[in-house]
Amino acid sequence: MSKSIYDFSAKTIDGKPKNLSDYKGKALLVVNVASKCGLTPQYTGLEKLHETYGPKGLAVLGFPANEFGAQEPGSNEQVAEFCTTNYGVKFDMFSKVKVKGPGIDPLFEYLTSESTNPGFSGEIKWNFNKFLIGRDGKVLARFEPKVEPGSSDVTGAIEKALA
Repeated sequence: MSKSIYDFSAKTIDGKPKNLSDYKGKALLVVNVASKCGLTPQYTGLEKLHETYGPKGLAVLGFPANEFGAQEPGSNEQVAEFCTTNYGVKFDMFSKVKVKGPGIDPLFEYLTSESTNPGFSGEIKWNFNKFLIGRDGKVLARFEPKVEPGSSDVTGAIEKALA
C-alpha cells in the first residue's frame, strides 16, 4: 500500500511518464479538471494560484477526467490546446484519468480511499475537486468542486502548507 503521493507516477498530458516524487518538498494541489463544465472557468483561478504560489513551493496538478456528464470528451492534445488557448494554463497537466468507479486511476484510488486517506476520503462527486497535499506528501485538505481556487479557504490552506 502506498504511504504517500510520492509513491505514484502519472503520464503528462503529452504522454511522458512523470514520477510524483519529482514534487517532493513542494505542496501540491491535485485537481480533476474538465473543459466543458460550468466550473471550467476555475482554470483561471488555478493558473493564478500557480503564478502566485508556484515560486513559493506550490505545484498545481491538473488531471482531466470524463466521469461527470462526459464534460472532458477530447483527446489529451485537445485538452492541452483548450487549456493553453482559453486559460493560458502553465501549471502541470496530466493525461486523462478515471477518478472514480471501475478502472479508477491508482492516485485517485489513494486520495479517495478510507484506508489510505481517512480524513479526506470519499468518492469524487464532480469536476474540480481539489486535494491539497503538504510538503511531506500527506493530504492536508480537500475542497469540493464549487469551492473557488481563489477563495480564502483554499488560499489560507495553501499559505499554511507553505509556511
